[in-house]
Amino acid sequence: MNETPNHATPLDDATASAGGAAAPTPTLEDQLAALQAQLTEANDSFLRAKAEAENTRRRAEEEVSKARKFAVEAFAESLLPVKDSLEAAIAIQNATNEQLLEGTHATLRQLSAALERNKVMAINPPAGTKFDPHQHQAISVVPAEQDANTVVMVLQRGYLIADRVLRPALVTVAAPK
Repeated sequence: MNETPNHATPLDDATASAGGAAAPTPTLEDQLAALQAQLTEANDSFLRAKAEAENTRRRAEEEVSKARKFAVEAFAESLLPVKDSLEAAIAIQNATNEQLLEGTHATLRQLSAALERNKVMAINPPAGTKFDPHQHQAISVVPAEQDANTVVMVLQRGYLIADRVLRPALVTVAAPK
């Protein structure tokens, strides 16, 4: 009777019970290759995302540029009737002063309408309005029968474009009593 001693280990038992096929343990080379593949994939993804971000930035810049261009174009187009009216007035040979004055008023109305359509609004504060250094520029301080630091008179209108001051109104301001 020949008995062979059983030197089976728990790992051998697990392998045997799994059908006899041992799952190979990944070698360091296999692990390195897998990590390099992941790194390459991550790098490719990063480069694609970077390129997409650059394309998006470039498209946004182009859109802003086009918006500016077309905004100026629309503004210029709204001023063309004013130019036409001025040229027509100059072409008249025998106009009376009354006709010239009437034509000038009509042209001014055209210009005002064009500016208003493009959100250019006049700053023309009535007398007694509190002085606002953001919209008014004091040219002089004069004694007046109204509260101190209020507008006495507008010397030149100012203008806003979409709530931004293009030019402050030139005003005289009431001196403290």
